[in-house]
Amino acid sequence: DREAMRIDSWIQSALQNGAKSLVSGNRNGRMVTPTVLVDVPHDEQIYSEEAFGPVVVVESFDEYSDAIKMVNDSQFGLQAGVFTHNMDNALRAFHDIDAGGIVVNDVPTFRTDSMPYGGIKNSGLGREGISYAIEEMTELKLMVMQFPA
Repeated sequence: DREAMRIDSWIQSALQNGAKSLVSGNRNGRMVTPTVLVDVPHDEQIYSEEAFGPVVVVESFDEYSDAIKMVNDSQFGLQAGVFTHNMDNALRAFHDIDAGGIVVNDVPTFRTDSMPYGGIKNSGLGREGISYAIEEMTELKLMVMQFPA
């Protein structure tokens, strides 16, 4: 119940402060139905924090560079999803977005166990994935020897 109440309170705060709901989520005990918000003030928690709930905030932009600036204006940087048919925009997103991974034409939660998964900024340190797990569980040991001539 606590997390559902938190998400609901963040949604309600955004709505009270000018956001509009395109798809209204409702809380029923521990469940919150999906919510789509627009015109969310940037100081609202639902905009500036990681919600970990069924909420998406949609932000419009005029120039592609504006979109990249909005994404980077965050304390988080796990992964970003970029939807485009323009290869230049995909490559620009990869180079310019401050995130641990860029997923083109899919949601940013996409991952496979074999890919390096992790973020930057307040979204973590290091990477997950098979080779990273093996490295993490490996104890390196070194011996240096010199024999008299």
